[in-house]
Amino acid sequence: MIASVLQVRDLQVAYAGNRAVDVKSLHVARGEVVGVVGANGAGKSTLVNALTGWSRGKPKVTGEVEFAGQRVDSWAAHEHVRAGMLLVPEGRLVFGGMSVEENLSTAFVPVAAPGRKVYARDEIYELFPRLKERRQHLGSQLSGGERQMLGIGRALMMGPQLLLLDEPSIGLAPMLVAQVLQTMRTLAASGLSILLVEQNVRAAIDVVDRLVLLDRGRVVMEGPAAEMGNDPRIAQAYLGAHAA
Repeated sequence: MIASVLQVRDLQVAYAGNRAVDVKSLHVARGEVVGVVGANGAGKSTLVNALTGWSRGKPKVTGEVEFAGQRVDSWAAHEHVRAGMLLVPEGRLVFGGMSVEENLSTAFVPVAAPGRKVYARDEIYELFPRLKERRQHLGSQLSGGERQMLGIGRALMMGPQLLLLDEPSIGLAPMLVAQVLQTMRTLAASGLSILLVEQNVRAAIDVVDRLVLLDRGRVVMEGPAAEMGNDPRIAQAYLGAHAA
């Protein structure tokens, strides 16, 4: 049995007494891509923010989050980063006033750990050739797809064991959506674990191993993507997201 990199138990997130997330169990194995899908407002972003110790507000968060064999639910956001649990937020992870080359330079040296790969800048360029072509351009001059690639690249240079992506397909052309998401399969093949939050259910089904359907902050369905793709509840989540 493959060990879990992420194990979540009884996670609850509440704002001013209103419960936004109530997840009894969630796990991600090493080298696995897990997709968290659901309509707009289902609690997907709230979930990944809580897992990584980051939030725009001041939620009350309870439950257990275990990462790489240690409890991390009381950690601050920067402690998650240093341990290799990295979130690429919906707003990207790019410095607009710096060039692509400068964005892909870092003074942060990750702590060595089994299964933790630190990507060099040339490896990022191999994954995303477009970034090499645009390496002298400022972050603010990039397209939405290029910024998404750069944000993922910056995260990879910090040596993640678990990469969490929040809505990476938002605002991207279909061709770029496919390119960005298929790169996740390449990364998973090297042993990286990925938790992918997506509203674009159809795109997610093509690249994830398992799907987790979230509705009003609760897991209502979970299973292999190949088996869940034709379930009417998945279609409803997709249609609901687009209707919204």
